[in-house]
Amino acid sequence: MKINLTSVFVEDTNKALRFYTEVLGFVKKVHIPEINWITVVSPDDQEGTQLLLEPNDNPAAKIYQQSIFNQGIPATSFAVEDIETEYERLTKHGVEFTMKPTKTVGAIIAVFNDTCGNRIQIHQPVIA
Repeated sequence: MKINLTSVFVEDTNKALRFYTEVLGFVKKVHIPEINWITVVSPDDQEGTQLLLEPNDNPAAKIYQQSIFNQGIPATSFAVEDIETEYERLTKHGVEFTMKPTKTVGAIIAVFNDTCGNRIQIHQPVIA
C-alpha cells in the first residue's frame, strides 16, 4: 500500500493552483474543469503522490479547515532539503510565515499561510 493522492481544502481552486505552482513550485498534474479537479505534484517526482486542491464547498470541510487554521494546526507538511534556503525563497515571494524555522525533535520546521485558508508546514529532517 502506498499514498497516491492526498488533499488540502482550499477556498478558491484557481488561486490555489497559482500559489502552489507559481510560489511553491509544484507542477500541475491533472485539471478537469468540469468537476473542478486540480492536482499538483513535486517537480522532482512527477509520477509520485498527487496533492488535490480540493474545494471547501462542503460546509463540514469549511468548518474543519477554519478550525484547524484558527488553532494554528498545519493542514499538511512538505519535506525540504534545506529549510533555511526554502524559507528565504518563499519569504522573497511574499509568503507569510507564522513560524520561522525552528528546531524540534527530529526535524527543523516552519509554518506559513498558503493564502487559500491553510497553514502549511515545511520540514527538514535532522539526523542525530
